[in-house]
Amino acid sequence: MPEPSEHTGSAEPGPADNGAADAGPAKAGFGFIAGRFGEFPARWGHTLSNFSYSPFGPSEEEVRANLAGAASADAALALHDAELAEAGEDSEILRDLTAAAFFDVDNTMVQGASIVHFARGLAARKYFKTSDLVDMAWKQVKFRVTGKESQGDMASGKEKALSFIAGRPTAELAALGEEIYDEIIADKIWPGTRALAQMHLDAGQQVWLVTATPVELAQVIAKRLGLTGALGTVAESVDGVFTGRLVGDILHGLGKAHAVRSLAVREGLNLKRCTAYSDSHNDVPMLSLVGTAVAINPDSDLREVAKNRGWEIRDFRTGRKAAKIGVPTALALGAAGGAAAAILTRKRDARAS
Repeated sequence: MPEPSEHTGSAEPGPADNGAADAGPAKAGFGFIAGRFGEFPARWGHTLSNFSYSPFGPSEEEVRANLAGAASADAALALHDAELAEAGEDSEILRDLTAAAFFDVDNTMVQGASIVHFARGLAARKYFKTSDLVDMAWKQVKFRVTGKESQGDMASGKEKALSFIAGRPTAELAALGEEIYDEIIADKIWPGTRALAQMHLDAGQQVWLVTATPVELAQVIAKRLGLTGALGTVAESVDGVFTGRLVGDILHGLGKAHAVRSLAVREGLNLKRCTAYSDSHNDVPMLSLVGTAVAINPDSDLREVAKNRGWEIRDFRTGRKAAKIGVPTALALGAAGGAAAAILTRKRDARAS
């Protein structure tokens, strides 16, 4: 499986750079970091500079989220380009070049937590202790019950995951992901959500997964489902081997929103024509970024936000609810409009040639 571009800079902030982490192999230039009071200019090369943590600027957490998002977009597009080079582009497919759909994974596309499913497969292969798997599952249960993620749980989970991959080849994680997907995850895809993704694909739109799961594993799910690609957490690697550090932070909350925004800029997408799907209140930043937001199997907080903002709600968790759900009118019109735009573009190109 193709590997993402390597990110070889320091992944942890230090006093020399005011807490800024390395953004990977980005070209030197100027960019913007999203903060609580708008966007702030920053210079990047191999490290972010000319930046300080003022009361009106982004916090260290926001800087990490932005770095995680930018790194995720870089890695996702590198994987996507490699896949296209390997498989070849199908020129007969009509493309809607300015619209895309973004799907959260856990409890949105996949029943349960994808990282727990992967951990089950790894435990069966003696990579993890059973006690580690139980601990991870328990933390997921707490999250699903409370709807809130404990910072302590996230920190300990990140530490264990990074200690596991440190020193391992990136290709090994991808290969394990393919095996475990076929064994466990393939049967846990929500048919209703998969149908929505296919609707966007049929309209010629890109479809991306957006998840805190490592990008190598997220890409496996995307590839198996025939999607465009995946935005996921990027672990630093050198010469195809994981260092045990992250680029930025786990792709979560604001990080997901920045990843989507970064990818949209690179791909020339119009976010007002894009659609995002999630089950979690934590993904409100991503859902708020696009023109159409849809709550899939929502937790109680997201359901409330969706009702207040007039977002569509799709629930596939019971047969009774799923049976009542057809293709949402707004989504169907958007997909149809996208297909028409792609056809018109194709006709104009044909006339021009």
